[in-house]
Order: sequence, then structure tokens, then C-alpha cells
Amino acid sequence: MKRITLTAIIAAIALIPPHLVAETFRVTAYNVENYLDQPTESRKSVKSPEAKAKVREVILAMKPDVIAFEEMGELSALLELRDSLKRAGLDLPHYEHVTGFDTNIHVAVLSKFPIVARRPHTNDSFLLNGKRFRVSRGFTDVDIKVNDHYQFTLIGAHLKSRRPIPNADEGELRLEEAKVLREIVDKRLAEKPDANLVVLGDLNDTYNTKAVKEVVGRGKTKLTDTRPAEKNGDNLPNPSNPNFFPRNETWTHYYGVEDTYSRIDYLLLSPGMAREWNKEQTYIPVIPNWGQGSDHRPLVATFEAENK
Repeated sequence: MKRITLTAIIAAIALIPPHLVAETFRVTAYNVENYLDQPTESRKSVKSPEAKAKVREVILAMKPDVIAFEEMGELSALLELRDSLKRAGLDLPHYEHVTGFDTNIHVAVLSKFPIVARRPHTNDSFLLNGKRFRVSRGFTDVDIKVNDHYQFTLIGAHLKSRRPIPNADEGELRLEEAKVLREIVDKRLAEKPDANLVVLGDLNDTYNTKAVKEVVGRGKTKLTDTRPAEKNGDNLPNPSNPNFFPRNETWTHYYGVEDTYSRIDYLLLSPGMAREWNKEQTYIPVIPNWGQGSDHRPLVATFEAENK
């Protein structure tokens, strides 16, 4: 029997047409906690140089190809971050910046790949107890072309915070915003059931709540929760109930008032996108002194750029 050498294997791989070798790409989500370069009406403090440096450190450690932000400041703040990342060796030239009803903080995207379509949601509204409300931060909604054979849609969200307000219940407002977000998802999947769709960002609620369940959906169009976790060696199922999530470290947010840690940031996938998802390369990075940059930790998910 003829012996196959390593050199022969490498040579054979080199002959495979590039379009048949699936490249991978990394999508991340990060609430950067008031990344402001100028004071606003309700948020007076700008991001300190030390906090900005930590945000850059976290992003550089993840090496994202596409990153969605929440609590971004004005466009100038996004471009400052983009340019500082480029100087550090991470070039994400393409961007989207969306301003909703709340003009203090914004949702945004930086991408290595071209953004080929934009559908910013800046003026969505809903009725609650007979009053008209607008979605506070709007939604990013962009199509991103990874290569000539693969593209996906990214919808970024930052739902109403859990801070009480005088004119409505914060949980009811968050649920109504979640319904608007789910309507956007349903419309896209009705047009194209196998669409590659990522819904990500700060939903400001834990998994077993009405708002998050509304976004996740049900049935054939239910979104897959990637549930990134720390790569700390945890690999066992839940010992008390195999139907529960494993007891690994998935928290994304620290709330100082109550000294609590919770998972309120998500990276969700349509059935079509889930087929390209690499579970082993999906995680929460562990960065020393992460809290200097933000009260949130980011999420990382990896995909193959090949429809399956």
C-alpha cells in the first residue's frame, strides 16, 4: 500500500479551490457603557482615557470581524474607537451608527466586511396603556457580505433598562420593545425562512422573562441562544436537571447597586445561521480588570462562511 506523506497531504489541500474551503468569521457584541466623547443632556461624563484603553484591550483580545455596540456615543466616538483599533492592528473600516428616540447613547456596528444593505430602525413606536411610546435606542439592521458566497443580516438591540421611570412600568416597556424587535425578525424570516440572521445585544433581562422569550420566539422560527461562557474548564451538564443550562460562567453584566451578576446580553441565531455556528469557538473572554472598561462583558461567536 502506498504511503501518504504529510507533504502530499499539504499539497493536496493547496489544490482545493478557495471557494470550497470555508473561512470562519467572528461576530461579537459589547455594551461599552457610555462610550461618550462629549457630555449629553442626561449623561455628563465622557469616557476616560483609561476606560477607553480597556475597551480597546478587550476588543483586541477578541479579534472580531464584526462587532455590535450598545451605549455608543456620537458618530465621532465610534470613529475614534475604529481609528484607535486600526492603529493597534485591527482594521474594521465599515460602520453603522443608529440614533433612536434616546439621543444620548446609540447602537452601532464596526465590520471588517462590507455592509451591503442598511435598514436603520429609528422611529418605531408602540401603544402601552393608551399612550404612544417610541423604541428608545432603535435597532441596527444591516446585511454584511463576508465573501462572494456568504452574507448575513445583523440586527443589534439595546432594550429598555431595568431602571424605573415615572410614566410607565420599565418591564412593560421592555416587553413592548421586544415585540417590535421580534416583528422585524418575523418579517425577515417570512420573506426568507432560511435567512442567515444574527440578533444580538443588551436585552436588559434574564432568560426566563417575557421580553427575552418574546425575542427568542417559538416554533420553526425560534432563535438559537448561543449562550457564550467562560473558557475556564467547565464542561459538565447541570447535575440537578439535564434540561437546565449547565452551571458554567455566562454572566455578562455587573449591577453595582445590588452587587449582582446576571446574563442580560445575548447573541441569537436564526435556524439558517445556526447551521454555520461553531459552538467550540463561542465564549465570553476573561480579561483582567474588565470592569474598568464597562459594566458589561462581551460575547463572541464564530461561524463558517458557507451555507449549510
